[in-house]
Amino acid sequence: MTKTEPTFEKSFARLEEILEKINTGKITLDESLKLYEEADGLIRSCSKRLADAERKIEILVKERDGSLQLNEEGGPMTQEFDLDSQR
Repeated sequence: MTKTEPTFEKSFARLEEILEKINTGKITLDESLKLYEEADGLIRSCSKRLADAERKIEILVKERDGSLQLNEEGGPMTQEFDLDSQR
């Protein structure tokens, strides 16, 4: 049985929970280290998902003739991903 990865939103929410716990200063060093390791994995997973989404958006933002829209530097045009608008 394969373990399914949580959604980006669930991972991000868990990161927020971890930060709140760590910032309280009321947890042990061992607990802090364990939470830090979990957060590190969540950050890597979320970063990969955002990068994948950005690549998909680059592919989707095209001119009608099929060519990519280019920005001022000559790279593919992208759109900002606003997490707050997704909530």
